[in-house]
Order: sequence, then structure tokens, then C-alpha cells
Amino acid sequence: MASLRIGAVSYLNTKPLVFGLEQLLPTAELVFDLPSRLADDLAAGQLDIALIPTVEYFQDPSYRVVSDACIACRGPVLSVSLLSRCPIEEIRTLALDEGSRTSVALVQILLREKHGLTPSLHPLPIGKEAEEARTDAVLVIGDRAIHSGTDGFVEAWDLGDEWYRWSGLPFVFAMWTARGGLGLDLGPVEEALQAARDAGVANLEAISRQQAGTLGLNQQQCLEYLRDNLHFSLGEKEREGLERFRQYAGSGILGLEAAE
Repeated sequence: MASLRIGAVSYLNTKPLVFGLEQLLPTAELVFDLPSRLADDLAAGQLDIALIPTVEYFQDPSYRVVSDACIACRGPVLSVSLLSRCPIEEIRTLALDEGSRTSVALVQILLREKHGLTPSLHPLPIGKEAEEARTDAVLVIGDRAIHSGTDGFVEAWDLGDEWYRWSGLPFVFAMWTARGGLGLDLGPVEEALQAARDAGVANLEAISRQQAGTLGLNQQQCLEYLRDNLHFSLGEKEREGLERFRQYAGSGILGLEAAE
């Protein structure tokens, strides 16, 4: 197989999707970065396939979903949170984690549809803690969200839980996506991505043992997060949730410039 450039997310929630992937695709170059940066590199042609935020998939009709491996939830997700210093309905300013534009769009949809809110948006740069944001509320994602405390905040939303209770559907955060014009048979890649996912799901305990020390979480916390808060298959209900999200996000995705 021709050498492919494949981009994966560096968060804990991606580990089950890349379990043994380098062995399954030995000629591919596998790189890790933030979801938003992977999306930019895929759009620029610097990557061939990437695990990108679902909202990025909506932006280019030439993109193709590769495999049914994904990152999704059917309730609390733990790693995507809105922290507010005031009652939710009083939010006027919002700082956005630059890591994932899907979460940027999701929080705005929920605030708009549930409370009629369209707060002014401000970036929360990588390396800054939520407590440092001088806004009414802060969106935090990924490993940073798992570690964020609630001191100084009066309300907290788990966005996976809020979406599920509001829509009744799972939420899909990221999917393996190929750029247009590759001109390659992606069947073997699809098989490898699904095989990696299947192996990862079968080895959540081993992944949790390996990752626990690096994140400041114990093994049981890692396992419960991966096993109980996430799932990794794009099924019928996930596709329904994906289409519902597309409808609410619209063609001009909300506030993406604030996450640059």
C-alpha cells in the first residue's frame, strides 16, 4: 500500500481507536495533534486521513468517512464541559477551548436552542486554565476537561449529557475522514481502522493501565471513562445524531473563528 499520512488525536479518548494501528498499517505515517489542527492539515492536503471533529466533515463535500470507528457518547462524556460563573441563562461572554470546533458548535447550539443565548466568543488558548478566562463561562475539552475543577464556577454542563437529554440521540465527536482526490482504494485502510478499534475496545484495561500515570488519573478512572462514557462505533442512532447536529449547525458553522 502506498504510504499514507494519517492524523490522530492525542487525547485519552482516542487510544482505543489507534491500538496497534502502526502494526496494522506499517507503511503509514501516523501523527498526533489537536483535533482542530488535524482538520486544518487535512484541508491543506498535509494529511490523507485524519480523525477530525464531525463539524469539519460537514465543511467539504469531497470528504469521505473511512470506517465505522468514531468517538461518540450516549450521555455524560466527562471530557467536554461548560463551566459557568453565573446561572447558565445569564451567560453573556464565553471562552472557547481551541482544541475542537465540534464542541465549539455544540455548546452554541445548546445555549441558543435551550436558552436563546448567543454570547460573545473569546478564545481560551492551549496552556491556559479555565480559571484564567475572564468570561462568564468557559468551554473546555479533552484531557483538560477531565482535570478541570469547578472551584469558582456555579454551574457546569457535561455537553454529551445535555445533548442526549435534549435530543434523545447520541453525539458523535470525531470520525476518521479521508480528503477528496486521494485516488486510492481505501478498503484495506478501513479494515485496519476497524480492526484497531475492535482491538482497542477489547483491551480497555490494558490501555487504562498504560495511560493512568500520564494523566494524573488512576487506572479505574481511565477505565470507567473509556468503558462507560464513550463508545466507538458509528451505528444507526449515531448517524441520526450526526444528521441532527448538521441540521442545527447549518452550513455556516457557529463561531469557528473563535477557536482558531
